[in-house]
Amino acid sequence: MFMCRFSLLLLDLEEHYFEPHTAYNLTGRGPEANSGSLKICSKSIIFEPDDAVKPILKILLKDCKGIGAVEETGHNPFIESKPACILIETKQIYLIKEENVVAPYKYERGEKKVTFQLEVPGKTEDVVQILLQLHRASCLDKQGDQTAMVSKIKQISINHNFFQHVTENPHMECVAEMVSPLVTNAGHVCITDCNLYFQPMNSYPDLVVQIGLHSVRRIYKRRHGLRPLGLEVFCTENDLCSDIYLKFYSTKERDELYYYIATFLENHIAECTAESYMLQWQRGHISNYQYLLHLNNLADRSVNDLSQYPVFPWVISDYSSTQMDLLNPASFRDLSKPIGALNTERLERLLERYRDMPETRFMYGSHYSSPGYVLFYLVRVAPEHMLCLQNGRFDQADRMFNSVGETWKNCLEGGTDFKELIPEFYGSDSSFLKNLLGLNLGRRQGGGRVENVELPPWASDPDDFLEKMRLALESQYVSEHLHEWIDLIFGYKQRGSEAVAAHNGKIDKRRLDPDQKIAMLTQILEFGQTPRQLFVTPHPQRITPRFHNLSATPSLSSSDNSDLSSPSMESFEDLTEESKKMAWSNMNKLALQSRHKIHKEAVTGIAVTLSGDSIFSTSQDSTLKMFSKENGLQRSMSFSNMALSSCLMLPDDKIVVCSSWDNNVYFYSIAYGRRQDTLMGHDDAVSHICWRDDKLYTASWDSTVKIWKCVADDISSNKRTQFDLLAEFEHEAGVNTLDLSPAGTLLATGTKEGTLTLWDIANPLPLNQLTCHSGKIHKVAFSPDSRHVLSVGEDSCLVVTDVQTGMLLATVHAEQEQRCFCWDGNTVLSGGMSGDLSVWDLLSSKVIHKIPAHSGAVTCMWMNEQCSTIITGGVDKQIILWKPEY
Repeated sequence: MFMCRFSLLLLDLEEHYFEPHTAYNLTGRGPEANSGSLKICSKSIIFEPDDAVKPILKILLKDCKGIGAVEETGHNPFIESKPACILIETKQIYLIKEENVVAPYKYERGEKKVTFQLEVPGKTEDVVQILLQLHRASCLDKQGDQTAMVSKIKQISINHNFFQHVTENPHMECVAEMVSPLVTNAGHVCITDCNLYFQPMNSYPDLVVQIGLHSVRRIYKRRHGLRPLGLEVFCTENDLCSDIYLKFYSTKERDELYYYIATFLENHIAECTAESYMLQWQRGHISNYQYLLHLNNLADRSVNDLSQYPVFPWVISDYSSTQMDLLNPASFRDLSKPIGALNTERLERLLERYRDMPETRFMYGSHYSSPGYVLFYLVRVAPEHMLCLQNGRFDQADRMFNSVGETWKNCLEGGTDFKELIPEFYGSDSSFLKNLLGLNLGRRQGGGRVENVELPPWASDPDDFLEKMRLALESQYVSEHLHEWIDLIFGYKQRGSEAVAAHNGKIDKRRLDPDQKIAMLTQILEFGQTPRQLFVTPHPQRITPRFHNLSATPSLSSSDNSDLSSPSMESFEDLTEESKKMAWSNMNKLALQSRHKIHKEAVTGIAVTLSGDSIFSTSQDSTLKMFSKENGLQRSMSFSNMALSSCLMLPDDKIVVCSSWDNNVYFYSIAYGRRQDTLMGHDDAVSHICWRDDKLYTASWDSTVKIWKCVADDISSNKRTQFDLLAEFEHEAGVNTLDLSPAGTLLATGTKEGTLTLWDIANPLPLNQLTCHSGKIHKVAFSPDSRHVLSVGEDSCLVVTDVQTGMLLATVHAEQEQRCFCWDGNTVLSGGMSGDLSVWDLLSSKVIHKIPAHSGAVTCMWMNEQCSTIITGGVDKQIILWKPEY
């Protein structure tokens, strides 16, 4: 059976394989003796003999002195001419896979003439013309000119005969490249209403790749060559290997295909967020190994791109003992430091060099992950990739991956070696540690051949080594400290001042010139790329059995030792109306329970579960955060890069609804730790939301309030929700706030221009409308009996309006602007610009008590139904919990 020895790994960087031709090498022997396949490539000619013993010939077009068609005619004019042949004059020929052995390339240098005869002679002239054009392109000085000339030769078109069904309708077609390690293959992408197709230009290795959209589980946008052009599609739950990786020629085409597939998916890919995986990991639902794979995936790391290969940490530091002690912290590497900072003596030398450098300075001269490092570990199973990367050569024998212990020692002491590990060290396939292919990788200085990798004394064989590495990765110590390494690689210590403080420097990126594509890609292949940053705040620690009650989130600080699980927060019990009155009568005796600074910008909304176990807050920093009463931990979710304006809890305590300045409303599942659904219903920022009786009310700066059908049970049950628009209320200006009456029959809205409007839900026409403020209205709220509406605005006034008549009953001028409030119809608790809380008696129009609270404006306030717990948020990024004492 014929075995194809040709691979795209025989091509140079950014080279394309065009087409094959059955041919005969006539150089020095008869045609029957050397038949094979002649491959036309953009920078070379490759001849693969049918006889696997004979070497593959590779001739670089830039080495050619002449290319032409010749006819072999004898001296006798009565003898018919033989078919035309292709004559190539070159100064060098590469000999590859001689005797069908993967080994360093051999060379034949000197003036050479090689003659090929095509099986179909009529194609000879066309092939010669293509080779002459490609030869001219290879001789151009500028890579851009070469690429432009080659692109005119490439002809890529889709063959619709490959469609699985005759009824398929193409949605989009474009040219793209399929990406695999170190190589790309140009072709044509077509997406229909049920399939994704990729047809390689050269029909290699298959005529077409077909993926059913119904089988797609996840898709990810990727950076490729530092540009946002990649798209990776997964049809299985295996996070390590995808089904196809495509590189497009424009971001617009990539995004169009991405969104088409995303809308087709039952479970939208946005559910796969770093925050949702973090939550699962914290609670022990996924392993350390699985979590690291997920983070690598989300950070653009792919096994199809060796410059962005998944990166895993060294966790063991002891490679000399006969027994591995996973209970001894000394057996482990310090995960809070990058590899380059583990050895203090070497770090001092690096810092001294760093301080002496001119701007822009860099700490390390190499990366912790690069194609060279990946293939250093994998050379025994991917030798052809190593030969491709290193121009047909293996590395020197003494520089190969010979010993785990030696490699770790060099990472600690070497002046330029700072590499981390790859997932294979914690997998189940140990073949990368064994020379199963019998490769001749050279001899070391001591005379020994490079064979299997030398293992630590505590490992009996390669499988035992991997098993113990997996145990170490999942150990108590690593579980308690892995978040520190994540901060360095994927988190807030990846860049900026935190990176400098952690000695987590990078290489000098000035050497990457984006105007010179080949130079840039060569630099990427040499140095690798930094993962996309996933976290901008300290990553929380995992909840482990031993520290379950002591675990804390680094970004959560408190002014005292109280937390949400303290006894002071366990009074969310039902109270009688008499108890509510008592709470309001003692509102001037508010006692601060705890103070938490968890946001980076002003807090905009607060929502609490019925049990009081969980408190959620939104902020202008675009995040939704959660306190868990059970363990005091924080969750942090981000749906877009724009501010969130408010939040509410659906009655089953399963879904938090958030409004955003990006015009959307987001539904967050508490149980699954992910965005459950998105409502895109406005043309400007959504400023405020309310929910009642399976209807969602949304106010927007686009001057409308809309009512949507929003069935809580459907959203909670993970069904696709149909948000039907039930009604729309139009205003003359942007709507900043709204409130529903306790019975859910009336609606009050306040605009940016100070207009208060009262609506009957059943009628889109306003009941009453009046301009009661001279500036923006910050908040409106019905009284418990629905007879009055209180509003506060930019003009520092508190205004009470009669619902039935629309008359102004009272206007109270405050010393400062009030931003938020709660009230019982007579007494008001408000938050002002100074940060103080004020208790007002509306009958006397006076402040009866002031309470110091925030260091900036109080921006939002929540009170439970029993009026026994108050929570405020402010511009100072803090959330404060209060209780009236009586």
